[in-house]
Amino acid sequence: QLQLVESGGGLVKPGGSLRLSCAASGFNLDNYVIGWFRQAPGKEAEQVSCITSRGMTIYEDSVKGRFTTSRDNAKNIVNLQLNSLKPEDTGVYYCAAIASGYVCYEKMNEYDLWGQGAQVTVSS
Repeated sequence: QLQLVESGGGLVKPGGSLRLSCAASGFNLDNYVIGWFRQAPGKEAEQVSCITSRGMTIYEDSVKGRFTTSRDNAKNIVNLQLNSLKPEDTGVYYCAAIASGYVCYEKMNEYDLWGQGAQVTVSS
């Protein structure tokens, strides 16, 4: 069974850091594009980051310089490092995979597979 599982969410104070991980089972992430999406309460999911199979990355403007996504192909995971967190970063974070290899798609439903989500809450 093909599956993505996010981990690493939690409650953090403004200015703090978290690292989210997206682990794949049943398939190899090497040739997949991985998108990270954030869904705030009452809002649609928005893409905050994406990494291609070649390691090229894109970031949504509000997270540039604060979030970093990286691949660890040996462990078959993709990480999203969240630094200098702000209350507006609060939401459920999803990783999504598509076998396109080179193209990041804007909408989560354009991806082949996504995980169950990890809650990130930024609050003092």
